[in-house]
Amino acid sequence: MRSHVNAAPRAAWDNPAWALVNFIRKSLVITEFEIRKLRHDPTELVFRAVQPALWLLVFGQVFSRLRGTGVANYRDFLAAGILAQSVLFIAIFSGISVIWERDLGIVHKFLVSPTSRVALVLGKATAAGVRALSQVVIIYLLCLLIGVHLNWHPLALLGVLVTVLLGAAFFATFSLVIAFLVKTRERFMGIGQVMTMPLFFASNAIYPIALMPAWLRVIARGNPLTYEVDALRDLMLAHGMSVYGVGMDLAVLFCATAVLVMIGGRLYARVAT
Repeated sequence: MRSHVNAAPRAAWDNPAWALVNFIRKSLVITEFEIRKLRHDPTELVFRAVQPALWLLVFGQVFSRLRGTGVANYRDFLAAGILAQSVLFIAIFSGISVIWERDLGIVHKFLVSPTSRVALVLGKATAAGVRALSQVVIIYLLCLLIGVHLNWHPLALLGVLVTVLLGAAFFATFSLVIAFLVKTRERFMGIGQVMTMPLFFASNAIYPIALMPAWLRVIARGNPLTYEVDALRDLMLAHGMSVYGVGMDLAVLFCATAVLVMIGGRLYARVAT
């Protein structure tokens, strides 16, 4: 009788479809756990929008008066780059949460739970994507204020949300991998601050790749932020400006995120040591 009782759960576990559903469910539980943290400090998302607002309202307005930028309307060109910058700034420091969780003993509880480490990483990455969606609303309002020509087609808006989710998930997972390796808050913050500006400036966020020197073009083409900006630029604007194509951009972001999630899953236990 006992063998029949144990056989049912084991058969269900061996079912790939059930295992996938269970994996997704556990990832969403972690996502919900992370999003609940916003209840304690919801103003964080507003403060994160201050710097992108300054870029759009000051930098964008001034440089739109200059010639030689290689684009007809610099404010339109800049809008997607600033949205991607805002997503980057939110996601790149999200890895510090696992260091806090280690100090509070939460990581050890996760490690002894039946949730896979890959699901833990994916859940945290998805939560960063959900948090970043608030920046879409803020940046779109600023774009309306300065007269950016936006594309309001429902499929384009959906594409923007998907791109933001993927971009935030990638940089959040990248942040988690750094946190797993360095283990201290001070060192993590130092590395995060050092990485943010090179990632931003070595992309097509504020100037076209065609204007870059040859060595910087190579780096920009290997920078996932470039593909996030390229997709947003095509989806956000009434006159799309994609260089690589939205399909290619999303494929690069998805594959890069998947690879980092797997790496993060393997490294997750290191944060507890």
